[in-house]
Amino acid sequence: MLKERTLTITPDALDSMITDYHWMVNAIKEMRSEMVIGAKTAQYGIEATLPKAVGSVGDPIMQEAIRRSKNIKRVAEYERKLLEVQMLIDRVTGDREMQVLNWMLDGKSKRWIATNMGLSHTHIQNIKDNIVEQMVG
Repeated sequence: MLKERTLTITPDALDSMITDYHWMVNAIKEMRSEMVIGAKTAQYGIEATLPKAVGSVGDPIMQEAIRRSKNIKRVAEYERKLLEVQMLIDRVTGDREMQVLNWMLDGKSKRWIATNMGLSHTHIQNIKDNIVEQMVG
C-alpha cells in the first residue's frame, strides 16, 4: 500500500518529473528486463588468468551484486517519481491541458505538440505551466 505523501513537491521538481516521465518509464522497463537476464558470462581460458584491475572488488559476483543493488535503488526512485505524477494527474482540468499533459507524458516535444495543436510552442509552455500550477495547487 502506498504511504500518504508527506513532502510537498515544488513546481520546478514537478515540471522536471513531467518532462522526464517518458524516459523514466523506458529506463524502468530496460532495468527490469536486465535484472531478469542474469549475471554476465564468466571468463574462461587465457582471459581468466590475466591480471585484474587494481582498486575495485576482485570478485566479479560481488561487483555484479553491487551494480544490481544500485540499479534496484535507481528503479525504486524512478517509480516513486512516476507515482507522484500519476497521483496528481486527476487535478488537471480542461481538455486542452489533459491532451498536452498526455502527449508530454508520452515523450512528445513541446514543438511537436504545438505543431499538432496549431499553437505556438510558447503557448504550449504556458499551458504546461498552467498544468503544473493545477497539479501543485
